[in-house]
Amino acid sequence: MKYLNDYTEGERVVAFCLVKNKEAGVASNQSEYLNLELGDRSGTLMAKLWDVNAEMKDAIAVKTVVKIDAVVQLYRGKKQLVIQRIRPASASDEVMMESLIPVSPVPVDELWDKLEQKISSLQSATLKAIINEALADGEIRERIRQYPAGVRMHHNYYHGLLEHIVSLLTAAERLLPLYPQVDRDVLYATCIMHDIGKLYELSDPVAPDYTTPGQLIGHLVMGVEIVSSICRKLDIPMGDAEVLHLKHCILSHHGEVENGWGSAVSGKTPTAVLFHYLDQIDSKMNALGQTLADMGEDDEWAYAGVLKRKVWRGY
Repeated sequence: MKYLNDYTEGERVVAFCLVKNKEAGVASNQSEYLNLELGDRSGTLMAKLWDVNAEMKDAIAVKTVVKIDAVVQLYRGKKQLVIQRIRPASASDEVMMESLIPVSPVPVDELWDKLEQKISSLQSATLKAIINEALADGEIRERIRQYPAGVRMHHNYYHGLLEHIVSLLTAAERLLPLYPQVDRDVLYATCIMHDIGKLYELSDPVAPDYTTPGQLIGHLVMGVEIVSSICRKLDIPMGDAEVLHLKHCILSHHGEVENGWGSAVSGKTPTAVLFHYLDQIDSKMNALGQTLADMGEDDEWAYAGVLKRKVWRGY
């Protein structure tokens, strides 16, 4: 099966796609057109739909599935679709969502098993209770199994957040023997809970955008609010040392406050400092891996948004 980014210039594309973005415009002849961002599991392509009417504009909505008949052309060196025909998908089309959005290459059940193994290894009754209570919430549990870790930068695909969590736990396990000053259980708990606020900072797992609470509060504070709510429910004292340490690691995991990356406080324990760098490594290496994977066979350089510079694939 071919996906959007598998097609080359001049090829006809008849496929189901997810509408990721929509922008209306007016051509020089005063006819209206749509600029669409269409996506499937291979990524996204920009598309142009000329001569649209009001009915068509209403029918093609963001986060809806459409069937297109289009041709691939190059515009300023990039592929785009020129749509000849388009219609909303119907239930009878039986479109599989997994074909429409990028998905983690690791099966979700495999990732979940690894997560549960790490949780069961925790020695702290307090931290284990907090995590288990969080995952006992059906909404949180399902969102962790579905949501990306971000909109654009890293692990930005279906159940990407779960992949990110498990990758962090794996890296933490391997580095812990080198740093005995780090609290193992708090580090594992931070790997699992550090981005739990993203489950409410982001709108959905299919075509995520930032929610109003996400923009006004941010996922670090939202994550700490979730931890505090669980502690109140379980009658765990807010002054408990492990709870304070976990909250501190969540609030500081974007690094030094002076960097302006969103931390509420700078890391003040070895565990918090180590976790910040683990998170940086995993997020940046994932984003760079995606950049390299998207390069053409003959490309030597590509711009990596996560680093705000070009990266070289000459090795």
